[in-house]
Amino acid sequence: MHATRPRRPVAAVPVALALLLAALAGCQGGKGASSSGTASPTSTGGRGHVLAVKVDNVAAARPQSGLDEADLVYVEQVEAGLSRIMAVYSSRLPSTVGPVRSARETDLELLRQFDRPTLAFSGAQSKLLPVIAAAPLNRLTPDKDPAAFYRAQGRAAPHDLYLRPGKAPRVTTGVNAAEDLGLRFAAAVPGGRSVTGRTVRYPEASLAFTWSAGERRWLVSMDGTPARTADGARLRAADVVVQYVTVRPSAYRDKWGSTSPYTETVGSGSALVLRDGKEYEARWSRPSAGDTTDFTTPDGERMTFAAGQVWFVLAPK
Repeated sequence: MHATRPRRPVAAVPVALALLLAALAGCQGGKGASSSGTASPTSTGGRGHVLAVKVDNVAAARPQSGLDEADLVYVEQVEAGLSRIMAVYSSRLPSTVGPVRSARETDLELLRQFDRPTLAFSGAQSKLLPVIAAAPLNRLTPDKDPAAFYRAQGRAAPHDLYLRPGKAPRVTTGVNAAEDLGLRFAAAVPGGRSVTGRTVRYPEASLAFTWSAGERRWLVSMDGTPARTADGARLRAADVVVQYVTVRPSAYRDKWGSTSPYTETVGSGSALVLRDGKEYEARWSRPSAGDTTDFTTPDGERMTFAAGQVWFVLAPK
């Protein structure tokens, strides 16, 4: 069963051109457009308007702030084999999120699953900036909205930039961002196998999720160390989706000359869904960038999730 998002036709054009065309269509009265260029939260039949924040995920950036209050947490591979986080908020907003870091091309395709979301980020590779400007999203950056950001004392740059969502323009509606994706919180599908945990490895980073029967949550570890909030509490997930994807070189490089990887989230493939101390084989499918991602059992039954925070780990095939 496919989520209730109208499909856009698939065109064999580069990502940058496709995003530019989408932005131009929005300016001419496309989905979620308004005269001010900012989407109305109710312009798409009640679908939530979300805030996505790019969050640093190297050792010097930990512990991060605000991850525990996200509806959804995405993890993707970046340069040098490291990982970076995109936290998605809508049902509630933390007082602080960060450290905030730069955006990647992968984020633009991934965020097409939401109706004109707001993306908070510190900057991007210079050649990528016009592509971000053309994307169907609202940009939230220190130069555009300086009152929403601050530099934290005791943190070394570039791991010191933080967002105060409460000082940003109105960006959410209080609806869980999982509803935008069509995720179904319900009793588990039949089957699954009991597991104590699962580890996902990138070339120079890893994430591990260990089941806690007492807390009924998956406890998160990063690079072999328990992941905690700024207040010292463990990061915990109700569900973990390990989505196996193609990771290939993009057309962009960072300032040190390293090629940025591009994670393909349109297409189909295999996945693992962790919930309630079990691991379920799954399939994912997203026909076009205008569609949301469906997760089903190998028999084609719609996958269900336990209520709570969902982590999506985009893992190389």
